[in-house]
Amino acid sequence: MMRSLWTAASGMVAQQTNLDTISNNLSNINTTGYKTEAVNFKSLIYQTLQQKSYDSKGEPKPVSAQVGLGVRPAAIVSSFTQGALLESSGAFDYAIEGEGFFMVRQNDGTIGYTRNGNFFLSVDTEGTVLCTAEGYPVLSSEGQPIVLDPQYQSTKITVDGDGNICYPDESNNAQPIGIKIGLYQFPNPSGLTKVGNSYLAESDASGVAINEEDGVVSKSKLKQGYLESSNVNVATEMVNLITAQRAYELCSKAITTSDTMMEQANNLKR
Repeated sequence: MMRSLWTAASGMVAQQTNLDTISNNLSNINTTGYKTEAVNFKSLIYQTLQQKSYDSKGEPKPVSAQVGLGVRPAAIVSSFTQGALLESSGAFDYAIEGEGFFMVRQNDGTIGYTRNGNFFLSVDTEGTVLCTAEGYPVLSSEGQPIVLDPQYQSTKITVDGDGNICYPDESNNAQPIGIKIGLYQFPNPSGLTKVGNSYLAESDASGVAINEEDGVVSKSKLKQGYLESSNVNVATEMVNLITAQRAYELCSKAITTSDTMMEQANNLKR
C-alpha cells in the first residue's frame, strides 16, 4: 500500500513543476524574444512482481508482472519557433527572422545571447556604443563592441536585412560603414543555459556558437523598427494549466484513497 503513496506523491511533485513552468510562460507572454517552455516527463524505475508466470496448463504466459513507481520531470525544453514581429517605435529596435541570436558582452566579461533586439545608443569616451537596456555592448560579426564614430547622426543610422550598419552618403543613399551586427546560431539551442533577463549562455549541451558569416548555417534576416514577441500561445497554456490541475487532483485523490484503505486495514478485528 505504501507504494501507491510514494507513486502518487511523485506525480504531485512532477505536476507542481509543470505548473511552475506554465506560470512562467504566462508571466512572460509580453517579454520580447521569450521562448515558451514545456516539461518532459519520464517514468521512474519499475518493480518486478513476477518475472515469469504460467497458466493452468503449465505453459508460460507472454507477459511478466511489473508495477511502475511514479514519474519525474526529465527536462524543461524551450521551443525556439519564430515569434510574431511587432512594429516598434524604437529607432534601434531589431527583430530576427530566422534562428540567429544577438551576442552581447555582460559586465563580468562573459558572453550572452538573446533574441531581444531592444537596443540603445550609449555615449562613452570611445564613441557611441550600441548596447542593451542593461548597458551590455552588442557585438559585431567580428565579436567586437559596435562603436560608432561621433560624426554619425543617430537619426540617420539604418541597418539592412543582413545586419550591415548603414549611413547616407552625399547623395542620401544608405551605404554600409563596415560594421555588421553579429548573428550566431547553435547546433542545439535547447541546450542553452538561461541566465535571466532574456539572456542565454553557451553550454556543452548547446554546442559552440556558429557565426552566420562563416557560411555553415543559413543566414537570418534583421528587420529594423520591429521586435519579436514571445511565442507563448495563451490558449495552449490555459489547456495545459487545466490538465496539470486535474492531474494534480487525481494524484492527491490516489493518496487519499490509499490512506483510507490503510485505515480500513488497521481497523480490522479478528
